[in-house]
Amino acid sequence: MNEILTRIEGRAGRIRLDRPKAIHALTKGMCTAMIAALLEWRMDDSVELVLLDHAQGRGFCAGGDVVMIARSGAGDGSEARAFFHEEYRLNHLLFTYAKPTIAFMDGITMGGGVGISQPCRFRIATENTRFAMPETTIGLFPDVGGGWYLSRLPGRVGQFLALTGARLDGAECLHLGLATHYIPSDALEGLKKRLASEPDRIEALLAEAAIEPPEARIAGHRAQIDRLFAADDFELILEALGQDESDWARKELTTLRAKSPQSCKVSLRLLRDGARMQDFADEMRQEYAVAAHIVQRHDFVEGVRALLIDKDNQPRWNPASPEAVSEHLIDTIFAPMPQGEEWTPL
Repeated sequence: MNEILTRIEGRAGRIRLDRPKAIHALTKGMCTAMIAALLEWRMDDSVELVLLDHAQGRGFCAGGDVVMIARSGAGDGSEARAFFHEEYRLNHLLFTYAKPTIAFMDGITMGGGVGISQPCRFRIATENTRFAMPETTIGLFPDVGGGWYLSRLPGRVGQFLALTGARLDGAECLHLGLATHYIPSDALEGLKKRLASEPDRIEALLAEAAIEPPEARIAGHRAQIDRLFAADDFELILEALGQDESDWARKELTTLRAKSPQSCKVSLRLLRDGARMQDFADEMRQEYAVAAHIVQRHDFVEGVRALLIDKDNQPRWNPASPEAVSEHLIDTIFAPMPQGEEWTPL
């Protein structure tokens, strides 16, 4: 079954995710198919822009095929590494693509869906958008460029999203700059047709279709987020939340206590490093090394088991506490890949 639909429509190249039963979660084959289309259209003068959306079902893209990745991680990890290598090549290709790209984040946009939407020049949110990087729940980390994108959000919002996996709606995405436009979902099909026929009017067409979004709820918590998530030390964040008597802080502390302590510390290091990265390829190179190491560690295999396989929602993290996750362990996870095994762009 073809899980990626590609065609030229008018003056636009169209890439449509079509794996609805998995909410279009990405496989290596899907990444390869998207790369092939983008490379072909890069040299095709008849293609003036690229539209990226999903063909059917709910959600744009729920992430990657993490069950496959976990099963590989429990073995030699080779299949998991091959997936990440290809996925990150796709992320980087979109990030550096010269022609305009437009991602329609209509519905669930998580993990791998963030990785293929955020590099696009235009990112459309709707009333259906549910955006999140929930990887700490399964012992992973916000990859696919998360260290780059989240570290560049205002204040400490990126650290908050990376640690808690909080879901954002379309209005919040627009407020934070994760989306460039807020457009009603029932206007999208007509808009796509106009974009394909008038690619020289992209910005005007998007502006005409955009509406004023509802109030961004996260704006009301910005002061708390910036104050309580100010540290790059996970224990200090937990301490700050524990000393705050608000219901919001108590709720977020309970959320963090359920996450993988290892993943939370990895995520904070990733954003700290990502803020200083000058080249997106360097970000992808580091994230690949971290991914290659972390998928073969206990927490990822255990997190996928608890959430997606046995579904008991009772992960047994190891190390079990933040204090037990040493700096040496994090350094080991961030160690560069051996020569000849590093990630490389196309």
